Formats: sequence, structure tokens, C-alpha cells
Amino acid sequence: MKIVVADDDIISLMTLTARLKSLGHVVFEAENGEIAWELYRSKEPEVIITDWMMPKMNGIELCKKVRLQKNNRYTYIIMLTSNSGKENFLVGMDSGVDDFLQKPSDSDIIGIKLFVAQRILSLESDVTRLEGLLPLCSYCKNVRNVDESWEDVKSYVTMRSNAQFTSSYCPDCEQKLNTQAIV
Repeated sequence: MKIVVADDDIISLMTLTARLKSLGHVVFEAENGEIAWELYRSKEPEVIITDWMMPKMNGIELCKKVRLQKNNRYTYIIMLTSNSGKENFLVGMDSGVDDFLQKPSDSDIIGIKLFVAQRILSLESDVTRLEGLLPLCSYCKNVRNVDESWEDVKSYVTMRSNAQFTSSYCPDCEQKLNTQAIV
């Protein structure tokens, strides 16, 4: 997986990066939240592992910015923290954090958490693909909405995506139309 690691403690950053690389991941390092944000936007990682307390942009602010993005793919976020207590975890969860990793981090636990991240990302990808399947009427090709109403496929897709339609005839339909015009 592609992973952005953000931590202002250089020793922690290097140690975590080395561990992630040994597990076979591609790692991009950030010494603060602003660099992590730029790496997120340019590298499109599957996972971000970020320290809570950092200069320029902390982990909570980074998480909120990531969650405000409209991406096709979900990014799993693990918050590194020495903060404990229910209130801190609630703040993190409200910001969109998926999981927490206590500092100092245990290298075996990191591997386990990334295994879970991969499972969640895989399931999310499956759901997205399944949501892409349209319940079409076999005859008229209208689409059934969740409220059981029917809508023509062009308006359904246009309202739910950035797709634009152009019209033309496939070779089979063009031949049928030409045959009907002759008759």
C-alpha cells in the first residue's frame, strides 16, 4: 500500500518508515501536517499514519481536510498519539480517524492495524463497485431508485455522477434503422 507517515519527531518518523518499508509498503514521509497534506494530494495514498501533535497543521486538522475531499477512493487514517482518554478518542473519531496507535508504537501492532486497514479498504472498494450496479428494467432500461420509483437512466446517472451523455447509434441499431427506413 502507499502510506503517508506524518510525525515531527524525526526518530519516530524514520523508525516507523523503516518498519513500514520492511512490510513491503511504499512510504512518503512528512515532518508536519502541511507536507502530509501535499503528499496526500499528490500521491493519493491508501493510508495516512499521522501524529496528533505537529507544527503547521496537526493530525486532527489534517484528518478533517482529508475527509472534506470528494475522492473516488477512501483513505484510511491511523492517528499516532500519546494522548489517552475517551475525550481524546472521541475528538479523533469525530474528525474522521479510523484507528489509533499509541506512542511509542509497537511494530507488531502496526502490521496488525495495516492488515485491518487493507481489509476495510478492500470491503469499501467492493461496496463501491456493487453500488455501481444499476437495477435496470429489462424492457425500457429505466433505473429503480431506493424508494422503488423508476427513473430514466440518463437522468439517474447525470444526477449521481459527473457523467455526460452523447448520442449516436451502435452499428446494429444503425443497420436496423436503415432497414426500417427502406421498408
